[in-house]
Parts: sequence; C-alpha cells; structure tokens
Amino acid sequence: MKTVMFLTLLGLFLHDTTAVTHSLQYFYTASSGVPNFPEFVIVGMVDDLQVEYYDSNIKKDVPKQDWMNKITESKADYWEGETVKCQGTQQAFKANIDILKQRFNQTGGVHIVQYMYGCEWDDETGEINGYRQYGYDGEDFVVYDMKTMTWVAPRPQAVITKHKWDQNKADLDYLKNYLSKECPDWLKKYVDYGKSSLMRTDLPTVSLLQKSPSSRITCHATGFYPNRAVMFWRKDGEELQENVDVGEILPNPDGSFQMSADLELPSRDWEKYDCVFQLSGVKEDIVTRLEKREIKTNHVDRTIIGIGIAVGVLLVLALAGLGYMIYKKRAPKRPPSPASDSGVEQSMLPNPSS
Repeated sequence: MKTVMFLTLLGLFLHDTTAVTHSLQYFYTASSGVPNFPEFVIVGMVDDLQVEYYDSNIKKDVPKQDWMNKITESKADYWEGETVKCQGTQQAFKANIDILKQRFNQTGGVHIVQYMYGCEWDDETGEINGYRQYGYDGEDFVVYDMKTMTWVAPRPQAVITKHKWDQNKADLDYLKNYLSKECPDWLKKYVDYGKSSLMRTDLPTVSLLQKSPSSRITCHATGFYPNRAVMFWRKDGEELQENVDVGEILPNPDGSFQMSADLELPSRDWEKYDCVFQLSGVKEDIVTRLEKREIKTNHVDRTIIGIGIAVGVLLVLALAGLGYMIYKKRAPKRPPSPASDSGVEQSMLPNPSS
C-alpha cells in the first residue's frame, strides 16, 4: 500500500454490507523543508472519523470528538500523558529523517517520513486484522507482516532496518499482542463511546442525471452516512465492469456524504440497466432502474427556444400595434404645436433691425 502525505482514507467493503467493519488508525507525518506545514503531525481515526490530533506547533494532544473525553472518567490525566508521549515521538521522528537522508545520500530538499498503524474489527465475525508500516518520500519503506511476525523491506535502503528489527524478539511479541488484542480492545471501547455517531446510518437520495442526450448517465447518491458505501451499475442483474466510472466518496457541508457512478449511454435495452447503492450496516440495497422519464437534465432544446423566442417577438409586436390603435382612438384632440403655426414661427425670427 502506497503511503502519501495527504491520506485518502477509503472504506473498502464487499457487496455484503450487513456486517460493519470498524477501524482504529493512527497516522504520523514528519517532514523537513515543507513550508507552512507542521514538522510533525499525529492524526487518530476511528471508522474514518478524526478523533485525536497533535502537531509540533500546538505541542498538545487533543480529542476531536466530545465523546473521546469519556477516557478521562477512568484516567483524569490521560490527555496530558499522551501529550508527553507525542512530544517524545516527535524528537524520534526528527532523528529518523536525518538517518534516512543519509541512507539515500540526500542533503537538502523536501523529505517526508510517514508511519501508519492500526487494526480492523468485524463486529459480526469477530475477525481482527492489524498493520504497521513506514513510508519515506511517498513510497513504502518497511512493512510489518503480522502473519510471519517479520518486517518486509521493499527498498534496499530498508534492509538494515529490517534485520535490526527482526532480531528484536521482545518488540515483535509486543507488536503481535498490540495489533491482535490491545488495539482491538481500544477500538471496541471507542466504538462504544461514540456509538451514537459511529453507528448511525442515513440513507441517501438517489438521482439519475445527464448533461445532454449524448453524454454519460450519472447515478448520484447524496446525504448518506457513514462514508462506507459502494455504488455500481448492473445489466440483467450482473454488475458491469466496463463503461462504468465510479467516483470517490465526497463530504457534504452537513457532515453527510455523496458519490456517483457514470454509465456510458446504452444504445438500447434501457430497461435492463439499474444502479445499485449499498451502505455499510444496511441490509437492503437501494436499486434505481434506468428509465428515461426519471433522468434529470439541464439540457434545453435550442430549436424549441428559437420557436419560443420568435412567437414571443410576434406576440409583443401584435400587442404593441393593438395598443397604439386603441391609444389613437381614445387620445383627446390637441391644438397644433407652435412649430406648425406659420405666424408663431415668423415671430420667433430675429428682428432684422436689431
């Protein structure tokens, strides 16, 4: 899995969405030479919802959800203790950048070290998956394999680190225990704390959209929550893999989400196509059949506009002519204007003797 500086967190689920897979993830980013960006950042996520934050500017670990403060009911100084840990980790990562720059024979420039770890828990099957990996300058550097309890080095510069960490059996045992037990225990606790938010489900409004008669047909769903959802097109009940473009899940201003799936316009048999939306935790699919009368479009026929304008102009001219005739009949008689009276016109001329 490639690590990138600005992380896009994707909920990857199969089409069976009756079960909910919960996740606890932490992302550490240390950087050098990046202007207007903290040198060190930690972000904690539960089910793709940010719950914890620390950076080298504020130098404080803070909760990002009100329900995360329930931790202090059992340990009042929890956040103070986490702040001290984060500050120590910040110094370690600063040293790691210098080490990696030497490994890659680098001096100045922009460089980024990333660390990602966490676990996933299926609340139906109880299955647990854990992961821990490091990245450098946008590529994997060293990755922990939970099954073999060893580190994998995708790049030659990481082989030294792999051998060193593989020999530390105590640390490997700790990682196994943390990823298989401690992390899932914390995750279950957080899910319980925030169940009113994390377990809520809002169904979307689904619409069929088309810009013009020759453009693709878009199936658009908006207003759903959580952001763990899939959308696809089918023909005769079979999911289509070709001529379909599924977009990313995007946030709405109100905290809900939206997504869309485009379909290349079918030449015939429209009634055989439908759009399927599936939301994690909801058993029933939302199926929208492709029917021409249900498609919303902003396309307007220019011929109709032209005819409408012509008819409108003729109608305005006719009304204007009729109004003028009525006005002529009803207008009162007036004396001639001074300019049409020869006597008045002569008296307005300059006096020749003056």
